[in-house]
Amino acid sequence: MVARTGEGRVREGLLAQLRNPPGGRDARIMLRALAVDRVGTGLWAASSVLYLTFVTHLGSQRIGVLLGTAGVAGIAGSPLAGRLATRFPVRPLLIGCHLLRLVTLTLVLLCTRFEALLVVVAVTYLGDRAAKTLEMLFATRAAGERRAAYQALSRSAANAGYGLGAGLAAIGLAAGTADAYRALILGNALSFLVAAALVWRTGEPGGAAGPTRPEARRVCAEGPRRGLWRTWRTGAGGPRWGLWRTGAGGPRSGLWRLGAKGSRWGSGRRPAEGPRQDGGTPGPAKGPRRGGGTPGPAKGPWRDRGYLRFVLLDIPMNLDDSVLGVGLPLWLVTRTSAPHALVPAFLVINTVLVVLLQLAVSRRAEGPRKAVRAVALYGVLLFATCALLAASTGCGTWTAAGALLAAAVLVTMAELMRSVSSWELAVLLAPPDERAAYLGVAGMSQSIQKSAGPPLLTGVVMAAGPAGWLALGAAVAGLSVWQRRCCEERLRAPEEPAPAAGPV
Repeated sequence: MVARTGEGRVREGLLAQLRNPPGGRDARIMLRALAVDRVGTGLWAASSVLYLTFVTHLGSQRIGVLLGTAGVAGIAGSPLAGRLATRFPVRPLLIGCHLLRLVTLTLVLLCTRFEALLVVVAVTYLGDRAAKTLEMLFATRAAGERRAAYQALSRSAANAGYGLGAGLAAIGLAAGTADAYRALILGNALSFLVAAALVWRTGEPGGAAGPTRPEARRVCAEGPRRGLWRTWRTGAGGPRWGLWRTGAGGPRSGLWRLGAKGSRWGSGRRPAEGPRQDGGTPGPAKGPRRGGGTPGPAKGPWRDRGYLRFVLLDIPMNLDDSVLGVGLPLWLVTRTSAPHALVPAFLVINTVLVVLLQLAVSRRAEGPRKAVRAVALYGVLLFATCALLAASTGCGTWTAAGALLAAAVLVTMAELMRSVSSWELAVLLAPPDERAAYLGVAGMSQSIQKSAGPPLLTGVVMAAGPAGWLALGAAVAGLSVWQRRCCEERLRAPEEPAPAAGPV
């Protein structure tokens, strides 16, 4: 099924794009692996608490400590994966994460003591977050400039898999026996084995590692010469290739190979030196410029204050997850007269809308300008969601039900905006040659939100009543405006000073 746009371009439907995604065969296999992984996640999400309660006989307090500790451990998974991806290929690392979770979930079935379960589940969560970061890196390298479309397809595949896993879990939960709960945990473990086998069939992604910002593609020095990289290709940690061409001073050009440690080989003129402002002999070109700061050598994500600010502000930009999973159900049950049967409808609305609309929304958040606009729109949508939650108290049964269902739709739309724009900006704002390490740090925002979001909602926002929801919505809307301005400033900053041609 295809749809024709007003400009005459043909856009493929969801199923057609899943069969032929950006990145080709490897991306198609990776989407299957991701869907299988999420089927297991759906099994775990629906059965883990019941398994820990009725099979391992843990109390609610210990279950809370176990899952909370595991969530904190998962925060380290993203930067760890990013760090490893700068030294090793992504594909074997991702296979290792799947096999790690296969082992740990098998151990969950064998462990009965709380201390052992604490360690095993914490390692499982760490591997889970690491795998998600590696999937992001794979997509960034395999899909290249069409990574936003790939992200939309991956979200659709993931939600479909999650819904299937939750549906399968319902069959086991209906039985209500210890063996049924064990079977669900085993099913989750086996999903990682299948996912690892699928990833094994893919090749190591190459992808583009060159500048992705429009400004970075027209890099100008302060001298008279201008340069443009015509092409740029890189392997994982391998050599970089580029075609260099200079303007003023003659049409010098050459094919260049840059080694992993900066060594250069080529013919003609090499773009290794930058002109001095005083017109003297050219000196070494300066390093990339980040976040509007002064040019300097590469410093890594942990010393890049502009990127760390982006990651910090991205934490509240992920609160839609906790609002949907924790805030909406608890608010319905404790503060409104809406029927409790609506709680499952929130997840159904979310799953259906994500599968149907993610691809269309991704087109509205693709590229630097659209991505930064989507950040501000996220704040507006979350504020409207919070306002509906605040208004749902003191209403009649069906009025409250309508307000809560509308809030579920709005928070899902906010999620759709965030899922594409957050990832797109994390890639665009990272220096191309250090992208793996930067994306690993960016992945921490979701992990931190998953640990801090639920207690924030239950202990602060909901405790304050309707005013708490209004305050949360206003705060996120304000932070989204700040995030947008910071991203715009960083994207306007030149990524790399223009090099000048010099003799070999």
